[in-house]
Amino acid sequence: MLNLTLRQLQVFEKAASHLNYSRAAEELYLSQPAVSMQIKQLEQSLGLPLFEQMGKKLFLTDAGREVLRYSRAILQQLAEMETVFDEMKGLGKGRLTLSVVNTANAFTPQLLAQFCRQHPGINVTLQVANRDAVLKQLADNSTDLAIMGQPPGNLDVVAEPFMDNPLVVIAAPDHPLAKLKRVKFVRLEGETFLSREPGSGTRGAMERIFTQHHIQPRISMEMETNEAIKQAVQAGMGLGILSLHSIELELEAKRLAVLNVEHFPLLRHWYVVHRSNKRLSGAALAFRNFLLAGTEARARSGRQK
Repeated sequence: MLNLTLRQLQVFEKAASHLNYSRAAEELYLSQPAVSMQIKQLEQSLGLPLFEQMGKKLFLTDAGREVLRYSRAILQQLAEMETVFDEMKGLGKGRLTLSVVNTANAFTPQLLAQFCRQHPGINVTLQVANRDAVLKQLADNSTDLAIMGQPPGNLDVVAEPFMDNPLVVIAAPDHPLAKLKRVKFVRLEGETFLSREPGSGTRGAMERIFTQHHIQPRISMEMETNEAIKQAVQAGMGLGILSLHSIELELEAKRLAVLNVEHFPLLRHWYVVHRSNKRLSGAALAFRNFLLAGTEARARSGRQK
């Protein structure tokens, strides 16, 4: 019978996630020697090496990948058990881990503020990252819920729309196209664009609309954050396509302009996403229901107008 401890699995999971003992130590508030000792004891219990070092880089062995899969499943089950017992005892508290893509962070803090006022006993961990990182967190089961503009097609997830996500073409206020009341889509063919990285939801929507109109966009620079695109557009380096939610402050300060381009805005949605086989905690269910209740309220408001 294996002689291992939950602490060893917790330490290993962090080290395997970061492939770095120092970062695992920082996150667990341990010393690096303590992390090394726990992993060494786990390897001795299993009789197999879990990591191998090549140069300065750390890699998981085949055994390490198997232990990581089981560790995450065990730790997730324990977290769910603790949550269930807390709810049974009526403690009025809970934990929510929420992952959001960079663009969604423009409005997520305001939503969380409203939610936490309604549920002051819930402790929220917010993880903001690019789309690939959020998808990895979903795949690793290291988040309860995710907010993104394009649900993954290669994961078994439940994705529910809760808010519109209009994409618009932005320019510096003194750009020649900003002076036009209406811009024909074909006018974009000769323009330089600043774009998010391949794989992002915004980049995918941009590529689809240009492909539909048989135009190849001229992308001068790829950037991993919306903030970098906004700064570059303000500097006159080209045009950008971003969510309207991400540029509200810049529009108010008149540092950016939205072009009235034919076929825009691109009407998309924000989705709340979770793994299909995941048992949502009371806190996660409460936040999901909070988001979807907002959708219903907006629909009722639209019908009354």
